[in-house]
Parts: sequence; C-alpha cells; structure tokens
Amino acid sequence: MKQTSAHNAEHWTEIIGPKGSLFDLQIKEVWRYRDLLMLLVRRDFVSTYKQTILGPIWFFLQPLLTTFTFVFVFNNIAGIKTGTVPAILFYMSGTTLWNYFSDCLNKTSTVFRDNAAVFGKVYFPRLIMPLSIVVSNLIKLGIQFLLFLIFWFYHLVATNDIQPNGAILLLPLLIFIMGGLGLGFGMIISAMTTKYRDLVFLLTFAVQLLMYATPVIYPISSPSIKPAIRDILMLNPMSPVIETFRYAFLGEGGGVFSWGGLIYATVFTVLFILLGTLVFNKVEKSFMDTV
Repeated sequence: MKQTSAHNAEHWTEIIGPKGSLFDLQIKEVWRYRDLLMLLVRRDFVSTYKQTILGPIWFFLQPLLTTFTFVFVFNNIAGIKTGTVPAILFYMSGTTLWNYFSDCLNKTSTVFRDNAAVFGKVYFPRLIMPLSIVVSNLIKLGIQFLLFLIFWFYHLVATNDIQPNGAILLLPLLIFIMGGLGLGFGMIISAMTTKYRDLVFLLTFAVQLLMYATPVIYPISSPSIKPAIRDILMLNPMSPVIETFRYAFLGEGGGVFSWGGLIYATVFTVLFILLGTLVFNKVEKSFMDTV
C-alpha cells in the first residue's frame, strides 16, 4: 500500500508514449516546445555566417550578385526582355522568392540525416526541426525583401515604369505558400532519404531544373511562350506565386494575376503540408534503424 501511495503521489512533468494514430499531428505538443523552436531559429541564423569575413552582408550580396548575373546573361546576352518593367526589379523579385522556397526545400529535405545524433539522444517533437528551418529562412527572406523594396521604391518615385496595386495585400499568403511548399516537399523527401541517400544529390539537380520550369528568369506572358506551354508551366504551384508577386509590386507589365491559379497553389500547399507531416511522423518512429 505504501508503494502504491508513493507511486500515485508522483507528478510527472513529461510522459513519453507511443502515438495512438498516424493522424496524430501533435500540434499542441509542438506549441508547448515553441521556446525550443525559437532557440533553433536563432542557432540557424547565427551559425550560417558566423565564421565568414563579411558575415550577414552575404544576405544582401547573394541576391544582388544573382540579379546582376541574370540581367547580364538573360536580358543582355540572351535577349529575354522584361517588357516595360526594369530588368533589375524583374529578376530581383523572382530570385528573392525562389531563394526562400529552395532554401526551405533543400534544408528540410536532410533533417533526419543532419540531426540523427540529436534525435537519438534527446526527446522533443521532431516537427520542430523542419519548422525551425522555415522560420529561420523567413528572416533571410525579410532581409532580402527589404533590399528589393529599396530598388522598388527608387523606381516608384523616380520613374513611371511600375504601377503597384492592391494585390500587395496578398503577400502574407504568398509567403505561406512558398514556406508550405518547401516544408511539405522537404519532409517527404527527408523521410525518403533515410533509406535512399541518393535522393539528396538528385534533389540539388531537380531544384535547379525546377527553377527553369518557374517564371523566375522569363515573363510567362512572353509571346514566344506558346499557350499550351504556358498552361503547363502554371501547373507548377510556384508559378502563380511569382506571377502574383510581380503583378502586385510591378503592375500588369510585371506579372499575370489569376485567382484560380492562386487558389490552386493554396490548396496544393495545404495538401502537401498535411501529406508531408503524416509521412514525416510515420518515418520518425523507425528512422533510427535506417539512417
């Protein structure tokens, strides 16, 4: 009786047990560990350029160098025109958004492999790791977006080349779609790489190839693109995002706006976030045996 009374008197702060269902997404548990999420975000942000000479300046240099390269190669040499929109704004808008999506996808896709040692020793909701990547990249997106706004504001005041509109209010939705796509696809690929390491190398090539299937370096409204090809390109959920962003900040000459395309991208994103979470949670139970 004394042992039973002592056992009942114990109050545990944490009870770890098996999941009852595949559809148990543990959202409440993730919220309880939000402090850990913020610590991981800070770690990722600080460690990225901690031992570099220029440090955080690389956040500005990377999009600038990429933009100037695209302007020189695709606009001047290849002759891909951006219409009435200044080429530097056209390419900077595309690279800023694409960098956020590709960073979320690439880094999330190796979560199990990169954190196997931590996962094997310490308990916390595993979803914290991919979520921290998306949030930390959001800070980088904010810095690069600020750089875009500097060039954008100059052209807005000094020239009449751009005509922004009320679609700017859709920016939070566009960020959600980009981060959600990177998170969903990344978690699925991360689950697969626990058994098939080759996927990591294929992903690097696939992301580069996917950029050319997205209107990052060319206007999708270009007369040289056939209507059938344009319809196929718009099946890429990132295409409506970039087109909507350019339409919002640069005007009708910058991008094509479609409610149908935006709704399609949103639904696609939500479905893949759910699918990615389910696959991630399932593999989490046994990945230590294969990673």
